[in-house]
Parts: sequence; structure tokens; C-alpha cells
Amino acid sequence: MPAGQGLTQGVAGAVPGHPRLDTLDLIRGVAVLGILTINIGGFAGPMIASTSPNLPWPATRIDEAAFAFNFLLFEGKMRALFSLLFGAGIVLFWERAEAKGRDGDSLQLRRLGWLMLLGLLHYLLLWWGDILFVYAVCGFAALLLRPLGNAVLLTLALLLYYGWHVWGMLDAADVIAAETALRDHVASPAQLRLVADRIAPMHAWAAQELREAGFGYIELLRVKLAERPFWQVQMVSGVFSETLPLMLIGMVCYRCGFFDGRLSRGRLLEISLACTLAGLVLTGLFLGWAWPRHFPPLTMNAALVWGLAMPHLLGGCGYAGLLVLAAPRLAPTWLGRRLIAAGRMAFSNYVLTSLVMTFLFYGWGLGLFARFGALEQWLFVLGGWALMLGWSPVWLRHFRRGPLEWLWRSLVERRALTNRL
Repeated sequence: MPAGQGLTQGVAGAVPGHPRLDTLDLIRGVAVLGILTINIGGFAGPMIASTSPNLPWPATRIDEAAFAFNFLLFEGKMRALFSLLFGAGIVLFWERAEAKGRDGDSLQLRRLGWLMLLGLLHYLLLWWGDILFVYAVCGFAALLLRPLGNAVLLTLALLLYYGWHVWGMLDAADVIAAETALRDHVASPAQLRLVADRIAPMHAWAAQELREAGFGYIELLRVKLAERPFWQVQMVSGVFSETLPLMLIGMVCYRCGFFDGRLSRGRLLEISLACTLAGLVLTGLFLGWAWPRHFPPLTMNAALVWGLAMPHLLGGCGYAGLLVLAAPRLAPTWLGRRLIAAGRMAFSNYVLTSLVMTFLFYGWGLGLFARFGALEQWLFVLGGWALMLGWSPVWLRHFRRGPLEWLWRSLVERRALTNRL
């Protein structure tokens, strides 16, 4: 499922060389690269193919394998990782502002307000998959809850997260049963109608995407303004109960020393390995059921939105912990330095990715929409990785912040900050 969660830096303009901030930037760099493996399905289109590789057309076996690889390692886990980082960043920003004698809450409100506007522009000017707006809205709620204790925050987060997902799966049970009965050739007339009613909108949206992908830039902007002006509000309503709890968990993790070495390495290793393995095993068990059945779309949609909540959360936490453990040795390396640079410029890299990929796939650019399967899409992922890892350290040799990080921070400070080194 396309996503772009958590990419914005928890603290605009992190100080290079600070171990704690380097660790967060390194994790953020991995996350902004990893999220492209999921978002590429939405860029290359149509979006329905992100739910099942056999929609809207049958996929080859190798494309199914590529889809399964992404599904196992990246799907959902990158969303969780990004949201955890954003929650940690809310606390970190507040701490640094308060340490300087400033009002951390009012500054954070200003940051989130500008982020909401920038997200709206990102949606209108580039890509429908913007998540900045969602992050700003959820960030307001997380900031409101920030004064609560860790136990209360964690309890609220888990109740909201699992309550929402369990309710969703219960609501989807009839659809899953109907699709299973149809596949087994035992569906009742009512079940046939139910499946048809749920599949039809997916195909209709795919057809609309295919049509709009050929539009020029101005025409596509007009469609968004005239036909889908509240698209991002709909996104908030759909993912609020996933994103906010993950942010709250990230806040608790930061306070408990998860990201800065206050937990013993042995304890952190145990937690990280257990979470990562559990997340991969649970995802793998579902994959072992879905892949031989060629990823039935209605069941896949229910799993992606509701059913895989536990492995997504476990995987995101596990990945974060393993990266914290790897950071001291990885950070000084050639790759580590570039990941840190990409993480410090995650906002700019996220929007740059949208610009490059929409140019490649949409009609106002090269018009490559819906021409590549899941395996071939990896060529664009690798190209995007090379771009982010290549330009980020070069830019930061001359500037303090990425271009959008500078803009965002200047808007918050209400003055144009010096950015040249």
C-alpha cells in the first residue's frame, strides 16, 4: 500500500556529529529509502496493483514473487517505522525548544500547521499519495497527549491501534468469506453480489487512474481541485487510528531510551530480534496462504488495512531497534554517512521522489504509467535510492539543511534562516 509516513525530520536541522541525532537520521534515511519500495506501486500504477499484483491484469510468476518480497520485508513495516520516528521527533523537538527557553508546544503547533499546508501543496502539485497532511493532523493529537505518562500513552495507543484493526477485520469477515466461497465455487447469490459490489469500485478507480495518468499537468491539477478537494481529509479518516497510536508508541520509546542507548545493548537486541522475527513470521504465514491463491484482492485489502496490524507494528519496532544497534558501526562507513545525509534531508528526498516518479510515469512527463510489473519497478526503486544517497551528502557539504527542511524551519521561525555553511 502506498505510503509516505514519518519522513519528515523529527527536528528540523539536526546537528551532525551528535550520536543520538545521527542514529535517528540514519534510521530515517533507511525509512525514506524503504518507503519507496511501497510507494512505487502507486507511482507506477494503477493503485489497485498495490493490493494484488494480479489486478487489474494477471501477473507473471516473477512479478508475484517480487510483490511477495516487498510484502514480506517492507509493506506496513515502513509505515510503522516512519510513524514511530515522527512520534519520537515530537518529543525531541519539544525538549530542545524548552532547553533553549522557548515554548515547545507553540513552536510545535506552528511546525505542524506549516506541515499541513506543505502537505496540501504536495498533493495538489505532485502526488495523491501525500502523507504530510495526515502526519500534521495526527501530530496535533499526539502533541495534545504528550504530557501524559508513558503507561497511559502506551495503553491508549494499543487500545486504539488494536481496537480499530480488530473492528475492521470483524467488519470485513463477510467479504472475505464471500470471496473464499467464490474461489471454491460454492458462493451463494448474496455472496456473489457482495463480491461484485466490492470489486467494482476497485476496477472503476483503476480505470479512472489510467485515464487521468495521460492528463497534462494543469488538467490533473484541475481534477484534484474540482473533483477531489477533500482527498486528504478522507485519508486522515482512514489511517488516523493507525498513525496516531504509532506516533504515541514512538514517543514512549524515545522517553524510555530506545533510540539513544539508555537501554542495555543486550536487552535491546533481545527486543529487536524478537519483534523482527515475530513480524516476519506472522507476515510469512499469511503470505504462505495468499501467494498460492494469487493474492485474492478483497482478502488482501482487508489484510493490508486491518489484519496485519500486529506484524506491521512488531516489524517496525524490530527494524528500529536493529538499526539503533547497528548505528555505531554503520554510521562512520561510506553507506552510513549517506544514509544519515538522506535522513537529514528526508523531507526534501520524499518530495523529490514524488517529483521524479510522477515525471517518469504521468502524462505530463514520460508517460510510463501502468507499463511495468512489480519486478521491473525495482529498477526505479534502485534509481531512486541512488539519487537520494548521491545528492544528499553533496548538498549537505554546502548547506546546513535540505531545501525543504530550510523552508519549513524558516516558516516556523518567521524569518529566512542562513543555510550556507
